This record gives sequence, C-alpha cells and structure tokens, in this order.
Amino acid sequence: MKDVNWVALVVFVLLFGFITWLGFAAARWRRGDLDQLHEWGLGGRRFGTVVTWFLVGGDVYTAYTFIAVPALAFGAGAVAFFAVPYTVIIYPLLFLAFPRMWQVARKHSYITAADFVKGRYGNRWLALAVSVTGIVATMPYIALQLVGLQVVIAAMGVAGKGLVGDLPLIIAFVVLAVFTYSSGLRAPAAIAIVKDTLIYLTAFVAVIVVPIELGGFGHIFSAVPAQKLLLAAPGAHTTGSYGVYITLAIGSAMALFLYPHTMTGIMSATSGHVVRRNAALLPAYSFMLGLLALLGFMALAAGVDKLPEYAAGFAQYKANFAVPALFLHSFPSWFVGIAFAAIGIGALVPAAIMSIAAANLYTRNIHREFINRNPTDKQEAQMAKWASLVVKFGALVFVIFVPAQYAIQLQLLGGIWIIQTFPTIIIGLYTRWFNDWALFFGWLAGTVLGTAMAAVMNFTPTYPLAIDGWTFPGYTALYTVVLNFAVAIVLTPVFNAIAAGTKRDQTAAVDYHA
Repeated sequence: MKDVNWVALVVFVLLFGFITWLGFAAARWRRGDLDQLHEWGLGGRRFGTVVTWFLVGGDVYTAYTFIAVPALAFGAGAVAFFAVPYTVIIYPLLFLAFPRMWQVARKHSYITAADFVKGRYGNRWLALAVSVTGIVATMPYIALQLVGLQVVIAAMGVAGKGLVGDLPLIIAFVVLAVFTYSSGLRAPAAIAIVKDTLIYLTAFVAVIVVPIELGGFGHIFSAVPAQKLLLAAPGAHTTGSYGVYITLAIGSAMALFLYPHTMTGIMSATSGHVVRRNAALLPAYSFMLGLLALLGFMALAAGVDKLPEYAAGFAQYKANFAVPALFLHSFPSWFVGIAFAAIGIGALVPAAIMSIAAANLYTRNIHREFINRNPTDKQEAQMAKWASLVVKFGALVFVIFVPAQYAIQLQLLGGIWIIQTFPTIIIGLYTRWFNDWALFFGWLAGTVLGTAMAAVMNFTPTYPLAIDGWTFPGYTALYTVVLNFAVAIVLTPVFNAIAAGTKRDQTAAVDYHA
C-alpha cells in the first residue's frame, strides 16, 4: 500500500469542504418552497443558460468519464474516441426535440419523462415501463461515480480493507445525501460550476504540461502501439471495428438524453430557448472530452503501467488507474490534489442529480400512481427526499460489497435498456400515431433481447450480428432499438384494429411550441 500523499490529500479535503458548504448554502439560492417537488427536484425550473450549461455538462461528463474514457484509450486504443463524435451527434437532437419536451412539460407540470408518457398516451403501464427503466438504468450509473471516487481516494494513499478502507467513501456520500436532501437540485447546480471549472483547468494544464515532459505529441503518438493508434481495417465480409465505432457513436447519442438525470437537467431550465442555446454551447465539453481521451495515449507513452505509482496495490483498478498514475508521475502533489478533487467532485455532482432524478420517477410515477394517488405537495416532496436517500444508500452498498466489474456490466446494460424508451419519448414528441400497447411490446422485445445478447457476449457492449454471410459487429443497444421500432410499427395497426389501447392524450399540438 502506498504512503499517504498528505499534500494532495489536504488540497482535496479543503476543496471538498468548500463544495460541502456550497451544497448546504444552495438551499437559499433562488429560494423556493422545497416542500414542493418541482422546487426540490427541478430547482423551480429557474436555471438560465449559464447554470443549465454547467448543470447538464456536470451530469453528462462525470467522474467516471474522466477515468473511463482515457482508460479505454489506454487499454483498447482508438475506439475510445467514439465518445467525441457521439457527444457531437447528440446536440442536433437536443436542439430539435428537447425544447418541445421542456415546453409540454412546463405546460402540464410534468416533472419526469414518464409524466409525459402518461399524459401523451394515457397508459399507466407504459409510463411504469419508462419509469422502471429509468431507475434501473440509473442505479449502476450512480455506483460508477463511486468507483471513480474510490480510484482517486486510493491514489492518494487512503486505502485499506474493511470499514477503514471504505470510510472515506462512506463519509463523502453521507455528505452528499445530506445536502441533496436539504437543497435538492440547487445543490448540484451550484457545485457543478466549481466542478467544471476544476475539470477544465485540469484538462488544459495536462495537455500542455504532459506532452512537454514526454517530448511532444509526435513522441506520444509514435510511442502508442500501431494497433491502438488506428482502428483495425475490416476483414472480408465484416465491418469490423469500423461498424463498432459507428454504432457506438450513434446508439450512445440516441440514449444519452433519455437518462433521467439528463432529462432532469433539461426540465430545470427557464425556457425552451435556454435548451436551444445549450445545444449550441455544450459541444465545448466535447472538445474537453477529446483532450481527456488523449490522456490515455499520454499514459501509454509514459509507460504508467511500469511506474511505481501503478503498483500492485492498485491492480484492482487496472486501466482505470492510468490517469491517476499519470498525474502522480507528472505533477507536484498540490496540483494532484486539485485534479483529484475535480474528479471527486465530478462524482458527487452527477450522483446527486441521478439520485434526484430516480427519486422523482419513483415518487411521481410509481408511488403516486400505484400507492398514494392523492398526496399533498409536502408529502410528495418528502417522499422524493426519502427516495433519493434510498437510491444513494443502495448504490453505496453495491459498490462496497459487489466487485466493481458488476457495476460496469450493469451500466452497459443500462444503455441497452434506456434506449428502448426512444420510440415512446422522442417519437412521441412529434406524433401520436403509435399505439401505446404496441410501444409497450416494442419496449419489452428490445429490453429482453438486448439483455440476452449482452449476457451471451459476457456483458460487453457489442454483438456480432450475422446476416447472409456477413458479420456486422456493433452496439447491441442500436440493434435492439431497431427491433423495438419494428415491433411497434407492425403491432400498431393490429392493436388499432382490435381497439386495444387508448387514444386519450392530455396534450395538444400547440403545447409543443414556444
């Protein structure tokens, strides 16, 4: 076990203490009645362009992004850069579709995507499918934020077995739970500004200083093995890694803003115009993401797996320890403390938003729909607060007692599951042609087949689809959502003919336009 890096740890604790104070102080920022769910869970829909930019960026670009994207470049090579085009592809969809979602949600006081589904289709079971999918897909995402936090805590030498080793993580998430409970979405919105400032600082300093230390980008790229520097050319009768790269980018783009935490960030904006402006401004994060991916190649050039900082004591983190090892090797301890604080705070911000989003879904679309159909505003908000604590506690227990690999596998499954809501939500913003029960069975077919395909491939995200002598390796989520669409299209006229389903729709065409 490494000795404790006290300088880095002190800087980390000071910055963590500051954001803890900020999380509690946020309850008084743009003050509202936190006994109402839209105030606690959506910040009263009062966040303008700048705050929304930080908030949405904060919950999309997480601590695990900071760790995992360069780790993938370090371990698998060029395929990791699919994360850059996918975050570019998503913003036209954000620009076109999500101002409509914001507008209809504000008109009808919808707080979750499942609220919209219930209002649009009048089918509580379809809304339940969307809400359960969102909660189940979000839980391992929260757990992965804890994995990212674990990595940087261990990198500072604060590691051990049993309760002693887990105590820093427990303390961090008790603090998170308390300020989220007291301040709601205002807490991560305020903290996201600090988090993103630190991450931008860290990324820009790293891509300047590390290449200078390693002899320039030419030396870095020459040190990367050829098989990792470029995608492998496809063989005969297969699209090979090209198909994997393209489908990962498209499928990930389709799924990203369907997650409850990103949807919550969008719905907290003050207007649809704010959403459009953010669609134009958020690609700045894609530039930063490209810089972060390059850190994986820098770690390869530095040979971090042969450095003392990559010692056997951290073998459990494997490639995920590449970036912390690179920082420990390349920077003074005080800057390491800043960089690790950026990652640590980058875990708390999305984890807070994710827990709030999951709590909103449970409260509005499960508890209110099936358990207590007439709660007061205060009871509804209180239930969401308690639910957010349960979600965070569940993620913490999962990380402490279950190997991290299972959290990673479940998060990969989460992408397959959440994309199955695309036909219901995104297409539902434009047309009511689909029968609600046809959408339900499309969702069910895509979810079941996607889970089975992932299990067959040992929970890797891709599947080698074989058609007429050709093999098309690609993202399982994209393949299964195509099946989902096909089932919904085929069954819609069938169910309409037998008068199954309902045409009840709370919304009108005018509701979707600012």
